[in-house]
Amino acid sequence: MDPSTRQAFTNWTQAQPAVSAYVFALTGDRALRDEILQATALSVLESFGTYDASRPFLPWALSIARNEVANARRQARRLPMHLSTTLSDAAEEALARAVDAIAREEHERLAHLGECVKLLEGRAREICDYRYRAGLKPGRIAQLLGLAPNTVSKALERLRGDLRDCIERREAGGAA
Repeated sequence: MDPSTRQAFTNWTQAQPAVSAYVFALTGDRALRDEILQATALSVLESFGTYDASRPFLPWALSIARNEVANARRQARRLPMHLSTTLSDAAEEALARAVDAIAREEHERLAHLGECVKLLEGRAREICDYRYRAGLKPGRIAQLLGLAPNTVSKALERLRGDLRDCIERREAGGAA
């Protein structure tokens, strides 16, 4: 795979959840959202050569999704009735900006989470790895570590609270 195609896939993979939410907000129909999302993915990959990498990818992908929704509306005979009426251009643009802002916040929170997880040590790190990397249930973790299941559940509860606090401190600009 050439580097440009790899970058297109990487960008699309990161943007896809936000684009999906945007399309669903405009259509209100999951099956139609999936159709439009597929068309959007193809358009993004086909036109990636025109993407200006100095600008954020998500707004560009959202504009392509908006065009795909408009294409679907033109085929309104086969679409649910609520799609024959559209939001105003300003409302659709405001929705796209809101989706972009939320996606950026989530991306930042995930980055903070990654940094906070790196700070975990000892038993907390081990329990976190078993639960969230290996996908084990608290009962199985308890067996592996020779602990009571309730002890593991309480440790996970404390761990999630500590990670949440760490993320909030980082968001506020403080150290972990």
